[in-house]
Amino acid sequence: MLSIEGLEAGYGSAQVLFGVDLAVAEGEAVTLLGRNGMGKTTTIRTLFGLLPARGGHVRIGGQEMANAPPHRIARAGLGLVPEGRQIFPTLTVEENLVATARGGRAARWDLPRVYGLFPRLAERRRHMGDELSGGEQQMLAVGRALMTNPRLLVLDEATEGLAPLIREEIWACLAQLKSEGEAILVVDKNVEALSRFADRHVVIEKGRTVWTGDSAMLMADPAIRDRYLHA
Repeated sequence: MLSIEGLEAGYGSAQVLFGVDLAVAEGEAVTLLGRNGMGKTTTIRTLFGLLPARGGHVRIGGQEMANAPPHRIARAGLGLVPEGRQIFPTLTVEENLVATARGGRAARWDLPRVYGLFPRLAERRRHMGDELSGGEQQMLAVGRALMTNPRLLVLDEATEGLAPLIREEIWACLAQLKSEGEAILVVDKNVEALSRFADRHVVIEKGRTVWTGDSAMLMADPAIRDRYLHA
C-alpha cells in the first residue's frame, strides 16, 4: 500500500531526512519510532506533501506520489491524525466530522460508526471543538480522519500529552481498527503499548532508517531500545 524509499527532506538549508525507508502493507500496523528531533514528524509531513521531498520515492498503491499536493495524497487513500490534533475549534463535534468526510457506495465509515467507536463523541456531538478535553479532541481527530474512509490511517504523536486512561482508550481503538483490517502507520513514544498490536516497527536516527523488525524482536533486544529510543 505504502512504500517510502530513500526519502530526503529538510527545512531551508537544513537537511533533516537523509534516507528513510518504510513500507506498510494492506491491513498492517507499522510504527515509526525514534527519539525527539530524529525526523519522524518531518517524514509524515513529507509523505503528505506538506514539505517538499528532496530525494527518494513515495509510492501509494504502486503509484509515485513524491511531491504530490496534499489533496492528491488524500484522494489516494491516506488519512492523517496530525500532531497537536488541529481540530476546528469553532465547529461542533459533528461539523468537524462531516467537514472533510468522503463517502460513496463502498464507504466503511460514517457518523453512526464513528459514534459507535467513540461513544463520548456522540454524547458531545453539539459541543464546539474548543469545549472538549484533550482526550476528546484526540478522539475527534481520529474520527475525522476515519470519515475520509482512508486505506491507510496515519497518526503523528498519537497519545502525546494525554492522561494514561485516555491513552489506553486510544490504544484499544487502534487495536480494534487493526483487527478489522485497517492499515495503520503510527508515530508515538509508548513502545510497550505499540508492541501489543503493531506488526512491525521502523526506527529512525538522525533522518535515516537504522532498524526494522517485529514486536518480538524489538522487545527482546533492550540494546536497540536503549540506543535509539530512550532519551
